Amino acid sequence: MTKKATSEVNGFVYFAVAVAALGGLLFGYDTGVISGAILFVTKQFSLSSTMEEIVVSSVLVGAVVGATLGGALTGRFGRRKLIIVAGMVFTISALGTALAPTVGWLIAARVVSGIGIGIASFISPMYIAELVPAKVRGSLVAVNMLAITTGIVVAYMVDYAFSSGGQWRYMFGLAAVPSTALIIGMWRLPDSPRWLIGKSRVDQARRILQRARTGSDVGPEIADIQESMGEQSVGGIRGLFQPSLRMPMIVGMGLAIFQQVTGINTVIYYAPTIFKFVGITAAGPAILAGAGLTAVMWLFHLLAIFLLDRVGRRPLLLVGVAGQIIGLAILGAAFHFQQLASFKSGVAIGGLVIYVACFAFGLGPIFWLLISEIYPLKIRGAAMSAVTVTNWAMNLVVAVTFLTLVGVLGHAGTFWFYGVVALGAWVFFYRLVPETKGKTLEQIEEHWRSGKHARAL
Repeated sequence: MTKKATSEVNGFVYFAVAVAALGGLLFGYDTGVISGAILFVTKQFSLSSTMEEIVVSSVLVGAVVGATLGGALTGRFGRRKLIIVAGMVFTISALGTALAPTVGWLIAARVVSGIGIGIASFISPMYIAELVPAKVRGSLVAVNMLAITTGIVVAYMVDYAFSSGGQWRYMFGLAAVPSTALIIGMWRLPDSPRWLIGKSRVDQARRILQRARTGSDVGPEIADIQESMGEQSVGGIRGLFQPSLRMPMIVGMGLAIFQQVTGINTVIYYAPTIFKFVGITAAGPAILAGAGLTAVMWLFHLLAIFLLDRVGRRPLLLVGVAGQIIGLAILGAAFHFQQLASFKSGVAIGGLVIYVACFAFGLGPIFWLLISEIYPLKIRGAAMSAVTVTNWAMNLVVAVTFLTLVGVLGHAGTFWFYGVVALGAWVFFYRLVPETKGKTLEQIEEHWRSGKHARAL
């Protein structure tokens, strides 16, 4: 953020962003904790490779359900209440997984965890985007993505701490701590001012905007929101099929699909397994190597926070995806070329570092940021829900097919396959993804109504 932009943000906004981003931290923790825990769960319950994939991917089934329910309910009950519900769901799932006596119980508890992830994954960035000033929206929404990666890093460190004793129940159960903090923190915060205006609670929205802005005159901002809402004809699911929303839905769906099918969550879910492929065989070191990889992701997410409102979304997205292609090519080469056998682990780790670093400042945060920006207020909940459901569905497909793909195509072929998909993603993004830097949400809505090409924004 620039110095001028930073001066427009007060303590209330920072507090609200930090609390809402706890939803992202829990998203990351519950996503990442399985990578270490699965090594011990598999041993305790004598899981086959198929059952291992089911345990890992069961959370994604819940995420699809959670994202669907979140989209249906956020318009009626608001962003704040849904985030509180997500916190309660996370707490229940943390206790359920920690106490699981059978693999069936564990799978059911992981599905419940997924419901919390599905809700928090899009409502937390939506809440932040609707509250913060336009000039710093990119940076502050990206804080949620940084929180996701922080959750993954913390999960890896917790996994490592308990790996010597194989105490996987503690790995899962500790999620109850941040989930309780999320419930308490959101209880103290107001709802999104844009949602309140949509419910004709303008005076309440005015008071919240006055707390969230350094200037006292929020009248013009409220007038812009009301004018934009007046020009939106249909809300909810039906509104998604308006001709003016065809392009933003294509852009959102494309981002959702390509974020997953370029393979990022194979690295998160199976990082210790991948490190075992390259010769790091002990569980503890494999988990620690995964933690180091995620720490790289964290650092580059931090870089994205500083660049998104300076450089813009498109340049970071295109450079990031190009870097992912290079990383996947190197990773595949490490497994394919026998000449690299003596350097296999070093080359593979180098490819992984390039891949996750480029994802972390590009497609990782920009997907969640753009889908919180490009949809009109009346259909924002439904549109973000539809796109998030698609994202989680693709996540599920990738998770349950990764080990199968490795068996069919080999390690090299699998990573090169993801690389070819990433090349297609780059072309799609270059042609269709707009630049939203510095635009208010209402200006973006007006652009879609004008019928202009996405890149003309």
